[in-house]
Amino acid sequence: MQQGGGSETEVTWEDQQNINKFGRLNNRFHELEDEIKFAKESNDNLEDASNELIITDEEVVRFQIGEVFAHVSKDEVENRIEEMKEVTSQKLEKLEEEKESVLAQMSELKKILYGKFKDSINLEEE
Repeated sequence: MQQGGGSETEVTWEDQQNINKFGRLNNRFHELEDEIKFAKESNDNLEDASNELIITDEEVVRFQIGEVFAHVSKDEVENRIEEMKEVTSQKLEKLEEEKESVLAQMSELKKILYGKFKDSINLEEE
């Protein structure tokens, strides 16, 4: 690798491992962002469904189970939606924690790699 001054910096096996690890973490970070987006949308949809149940007058409502709609009592649907919201919220929380962990690891690797390679390496998104 060439540094700005023209001198070469040797890339050791450990350096290559750090670069590879950074790449894997970066990929995981983008996967997590997509999963978080999907979980937030699911949570919003469940919230909308819960609000619709509140304003409905019917005691029996259609509830989708897989690809089929079944007639289920309003109370049971409310309970199921609450359970689904709780599961989705817990999943979202875990995803957010993992995202923070990945960002911390990436930050550490950036310090190490930029410390050695300075301007010869680019670890930033475009």
